[in-house]
Amino acid sequence: MEHDVRVQDYLDDKLQSTADLEQLDTLLSSVEFQRSQLQSQLDDASRELDAARRSSADRAADLVARIDEFHALQRSIDERLEQVSRSNAPDQVIRRLEPKMAQLRRIDLAHRYLLLLRDVDDLSRAARSHLPHDPQAALEPYSRLKQLAARLRDLQRHADGAAVHLVAHVDALTTRLWDDMKDIMRTEFDALLTARGWPNVEPDTSVDDEWLRCFEKLVDLQAPEVLYSSEPVTLLPIDVMAAIFVKEFRYHFLSDKPTSSPQGIAAHCFPWFLSLLGKWEDFLRDNFGPILAAKFAGTPAARRMVYMDPVCALISSMLPVMREKLTTTLAETSGDPVFLSSLLSQLMTFDDRLRIDFTYDGGDPDGGWDGLTSEVLATHFRTWLEAEKTFALERFRAIMTAQDARQIDYDFAGPGRTKPTFAAVRVADLLRSVTAQYERVRRFSHKLRFLIDIQVTILDEYHDSLRGAVGSS
Repeated sequence: MEHDVRVQDYLDDKLQSTADLEQLDTLLSSVEFQRSQLQSQLDDASRELDAARRSSADRAADLVARIDEFHALQRSIDERLEQVSRSNAPDQVIRRLEPKMAQLRRIDLAHRYLLLLRDVDDLSRAARSHLPHDPQAALEPYSRLKQLAARLRDLQRHADGAAVHLVAHVDALTTRLWDDMKDIMRTEFDALLTARGWPNVEPDTSVDDEWLRCFEKLVDLQAPEVLYSSEPVTLLPIDVMAAIFVKEFRYHFLSDKPTSSPQGIAAHCFPWFLSLLGKWEDFLRDNFGPILAAKFAGTPAARRMVYMDPVCALISSMLPVMREKLTTTLAETSGDPVFLSSLLSQLMTFDDRLRIDFTYDGGDPDGGWDGLTSEVLATHFRTWLEAEKTFALERFRAIMTAQDARQIDYDFAGPGRTKPTFAAVRVADLLRSVTAQYERVRRFSHKLRFLIDIQVTILDEYHDSLRGAVGSS
């Protein structure tokens, strides 16, 4: 009924007049064309629906098959696990495999060790291959090797000290490589010095370009050590040039020569050392000062005179043999407090000459150089203090027991001024002489001990003497 109504409505719409009847054929053709299109669309939709149904059925069947396969696999795994749980075969297999696995791990570790050792050896050879012609290029593989050694030490700390031999080997090889690198450069520079007749050259001459280049190459090699070392180091080229002076020092002052006697250290050894510095001061600064200034300008080393001034660098190179001489002298004169007191006074003067005349800072631009005196006092201060105290107290008691101790010194001051006793004048002089003994000592604790143990003791005894004199009067 609804279909008929719709058809009737359609015809009423299309056939509203007699003229529309003439277009009836056209209308029928149009209706037939639309019907064929709708039928075609309906057929296509039917085919797609059939294909979708078949595809859905196939996927459903495939999913069911996979589910069945999964269940079958799960049952198989469960059965195998049940069999394994009832059997001790896996434990036996594991026990048999454990030694093999451990052996494999050891082989793998050994292989890694060999690769590491090969890399270490390659870096060592690469560094040596650049010497002596290009020390800066040699520093690159050496730096990598040094970083590797540091990394191994760090890893060893986290691994409870494992691989001791490997770490020790790499450390030793790194140290040996650095020593070899310095020896190669030192040998080249020493050969050049021999060819130039050093030190038989005029102090006011200028060195040639090859000498300067060789000096500069040694500085280039040592530059990283200078910049990153926590303690001051001696400059390698200056060490080579100072070697002949060290030999001469040993010949004169560390041998069986008369000048080697302990009593001659102030009369011969100290003047020789200072004279040597004065002789070569201008030569070193004029020729090599610009190289050091150019190499270390703008770095922390620029504040340290031991790196910027070749004369100060020479002092650093010569001080070890002077320390050896002092050690020998103190050992030979052990038990002689009078000599120790005299030596320390002369040694303080020697230290002051190095600081003042040659601006030597010992590598500490802020605190300055403590001097050789401080090194000696580190082990002999108590002996020196007791000797000075004994001498001062003996002198004080001699002053107080003198016949004119309580007499007034009328010539001490002009008219109208208080006149002290001879004892008071002499005690004041004694206190000033004690102050002169320790005023150049660098450590405050040493000065304080002199003040408390000697000067305060003298003042206390002098005070007691005055109280006794007042009481008796």
